Amino acid sequence: MPHLIRYPRIIAHRCGGALAPENTLAGMRIAARLGCRGVEFDVALTADGVPILMHDATLERTTNGAGFLATKTAAEIACLDAGGKHHRAFAVEPAPTFQAALQTCAELGLWANVEIKPTPGTEAETGRVVANLVAGIGPGTVLLSSFSVLALQQALHVAPAIPRALLTETIPADWRDQLVAAGASALHTAASGITVDLIAPLCHSRIQLACYTVNDRATAATLFAAGVSAIFTDRLDLWMPEEM
Repeated sequence: MPHLIRYPRIIAHRCGGALAPENTLAGMRIAARLGCRGVEFDVALTADGVPILMHDATLERTTNGAGFLATKTAAEIACLDAGGKHHRAFAVEPAPTFQAALQTCAELGLWANVEIKPTPGTEAETGRVVANLVAGIGPGTVLLSSFSVLALQQALHVAPAIPRALLTETIPADWRDQLVAAGASALHTAASGITVDLIAPLCHSRIQLACYTVNDRATAATLFAAGVSAIFTDRLDLWMPEEM
């Protein structure tokens, strides 16, 4: 029987959704202030093997840095502004380490979906490093997810008690085989193109499904009615705390 994952129904995409710079502690604090109980964020490795919160393989989109993340040390990343491009009010907001993110989640009482986001060629290492840092965390507070089967396999080896979800762009026809290969208990997939007919086989097999990125209440209601466990959203303002 797969792990039963205790999802919050509404999960803040990349920490704070559209209300804060992505993958920052500021986003977590805003999500918590609004009553959100769960956040999602991406973790990748610096050149010296330190896990930090970053979605892209390059720095230009979200920071005032340039070049590839995998060529920068943690000390170099710590000097960057990861907030000013979102809004000047967040200027000098840093790209946090994974350890700082976990500590902040614990302080705020936030459930965390940690997406293992390896830069090319670091899939196994990133899976191991991330899993090592969450291995001792109590059940029900952290979920590991990834598009990388290899990263999830390494996470399973290091931290078997931490549940895992396979990320896909659609629900694949061989979803059962892919979940087994990844050692995953749940599937996370894009909401676009999802139908009740695609969702039903997973629900009947007691496989949990979460959908990204849902930014309207009507789509969320349809997905929940079909059996989806959770949604990831940029629009935290659409939900009241009691719905989260």
